[in-house]
Amino acid sequence: MAIDTGDTAFILICTALVMLMTPGVGLFYGGLVRRKNIISMIALAFIAFSVVSLQWILFGYSLAFGHDIGGIIGGLDFIGLSGVGMDGDGIPDLLFMVFQLVFAGLTLAIVTSGAAERVKVSSFIIFGLLWTTLVYDPLAHWAWGGGWAASLGALDFAGGTVVHISSGFAALALALVIGRRVGFGTYSMDPHNIPLTLIGGALLWFGWFGFNAGSALAADGLAASAFVVTNTSAAAGALAWLVASWFRGRPSSLGMISGAIAGLVAITPAAGFVDPLSAIVIGAIGGLICYGAMLFRLHRGLDESLDAWAVHGMGGLWGAIATGIFAVAAVGGVDGLIYGNVNQFLIQVLDAGVSVIYAFSVTYALAWIVDKTIGLRVTEEEEYVGLDISQHGESTQA
Repeated sequence: MAIDTGDTAFILICTALVMLMTPGVGLFYGGLVRRKNIISMIALAFIAFSVVSLQWILFGYSLAFGHDIGGIIGGLDFIGLSGVGMDGDGIPDLLFMVFQLVFAGLTLAIVTSGAAERVKVSSFIIFGLLWTTLVYDPLAHWAWGGGWAASLGALDFAGGTVVHISSGFAALALALVIGRRVGFGTYSMDPHNIPLTLIGGALLWFGWFGFNAGSALAADGLAASAFVVTNTSAAAGALAWLVASWFRGRPSSLGMISGAIAGLVAITPAAGFVDPLSAIVIGAIGGLICYGAMLFRLHRGLDESLDAWAVHGMGGLWGAIATGIFAVAAVGGVDGLIYGNVNQFLIQVLDAGVSVIYAFSVTYALAWIVDKTIGLRVTEEEEYVGLDISQHGESTQA
């Protein structure tokens, strides 16, 4: 099939939109931490993107999209981008590669939630390289590269398992290995700049249109449908979390934007398979599930600092299952549970469950190994001073 210039232009724009989500994560997280760690959180997002950008070109893309090896991982067909050129099916192969690259970079940036305010930059670089290679790449191959999940018929339009389950449950595992921040639960660790978080959330909402609509890989009706349900689910999630927090006190702006992200996460795997009315239900339930998960984390005293597990992990888990419930053939060619397709629902549950177990267990093992060898965590004195100064030699102080 010849290169379509319209589709190519569309995916180039979508790729740029998804890249913007990575600094969006940095700003979102930067506003949630204490002032002495804002530079650290934004920098970690850029570092994550930089590490993955090189890893993906050297061998990561090949592991995800090379020829299938036992349904588990891709071969080394495309190592160093061998054979990945300007030709392709509708869009250039190089463009598909870089569109997938920005997904991978964003996913590692989300994982930084689990080690916020206490991770060494050097250790994070090593951990990030290992994690992308051994967790993200296999999950991407399972869903999109011809692996076992794709062979079963599992649906993941834009990354419910690959991006959100993987990053959310990885953040939880990382947090359990690295331990709580000094003073967690003893004194206040409230967000220092909520407007910055709202700006980061706005960039994420904006970039998500490229994330989901771009996953159609063409400027067509499916992309338009994905665009609409993405916005619909985000709005439903925002209002659901807002109202839930209102019942417990006041309507929180932080809760509102967290709910929007929860709605966006929940619709991600379903974006190419459901209609707008279903998106309202998916987003609203996603907002409530993620809000409940955050309250559970706080009640249990888990210092998964910035709630990647509650929002991305649990939202992605709900979204993957919801895809099997609400999918309709009129949109994506496959019906879900409410249209009588029990088998699709069961496939989604299996895919989501295996992804949760794999992402959590492998991340825990990798974090434990890095911690026992070179140490994940800064010293208590460095943590007290703040990572902006102790890791970067920079400060937001005038």
